[in-house]
Amino acid sequence: MSMIRDLRAAVRPALRRGDRQSYSYDTTRVRSTAVVDCAVYRDGHRITNRLEPDEALRAARSGEPGDFVWIGLHEPTEEEFSGIAEEYGLHPLAVEDAVHAHQRPKLERYDDSLFTVFKTIHYVEHAQLTATSEVVETGEVMCFTGRDYIITVRHGGQGSLRALRHRMQEDPELLAKGPSSVLHAIADQTVDGYLAVADAVQDDIDEVEIAVFSESTGGGGGADGGSTPGRRRGGDAGRIYQLKREVLEFKRAVSPLMRPMQQLSERPMRLVDAEVQKYFRDVADHLARVNEQVLGFDDLLNSILQANLAQATVAQNEDMRKITSWAAIFAVPTMIAGIYGMNFEYMPELQWKGSYPTVLLVTVGICIAIHRGFKRNGWL
Repeated sequence: MSMIRDLRAAVRPALRRGDRQSYSYDTTRVRSTAVVDCAVYRDGHRITNRLEPDEALRAARSGEPGDFVWIGLHEPTEEEFSGIAEEYGLHPLAVEDAVHAHQRPKLERYDDSLFTVFKTIHYVEHAQLTATSEVVETGEVMCFTGRDYIITVRHGGQGSLRALRHRMQEDPELLAKGPSSVLHAIADQTVDGYLAVADAVQDDIDEVEIAVFSESTGGGGGADGGSTPGRRRGGDAGRIYQLKREVLEFKRAVSPLMRPMQQLSERPMRLVDAEVQKYFRDVADHLARVNEQVLGFDDLLNSILQANLAQATVAQNEDMRKITSWAAIFAVPTMIAGIYGMNFEYMPELQWKGSYPTVLLVTVGICIAIHRGFKRNGWL
């Protein structure tokens, strides 16, 4: 059984007794190579170079009130995270989620910490949207927020927090508000990423919509002599369906985050500074806007897909009308040739020298009349 599962099994009896502080980690300390950065901050300024997590925690707790540690990790293993979890007293259930990833966006409150999961979204640039194009890539950022620490665990190749850390270090006034200010900055960066991806996805949807409804994709004439749309016989359906799948992935990142953002922006929390909570309201507003966009994308793609399939059906029906029209036209010479091929002795005008060209002209005239009739009615 894995190390995390052992910890989880050990802590459950204590949780049932209501003593959440009675558990302990029986693990071997492992020097983590997954630590991207670890530093102590005082009044919004970084006061140490990179430290080991246990050294940083001791420095923060032995320093002045308000000092806190910010640790950044990238895809740690169970062994790499176990020492940090023990040192900082992280709840084993949250630790298990952070190590194994693939979590829905959520906010969980424990006695002395908050555990938050964000889904990061990255737009994949492509020269042309195809039925196999990857439009969005997802990752995860998980945050353990305590009184004097914030630990970020990142999964996936996107959503790096290095630039965010540098920007916050250039704004000491905001960083001085403690770990909750870092949590807000991560939430804000994540949602801003959603806005950028939503704009890019909108361009892809516009491209598909134009391709489906543009007359330039048609061929052949209708009753009004114009082009008939939908001549690609549903050729865009693959692109639409692929884009719909990518939008669904986008939706899975955005929609579940609505409730956590509402909680962070509306409910007073001991670990969230009151001033910082006001900033969460702005993040929640932006998230609500993105959520509306994504839901709109899903509905619009459903409509475009239905229209594309309807156009394919119309094109097939039009083909059947043309086949039927030409069959009716060719039926006339077939019938006449069949009658004259019976070799009767007494047939009309058999002894007349002009009978053969006359029959041909009559046949052609009837065919032309039928063709004009079908064309006037829009069948050809």
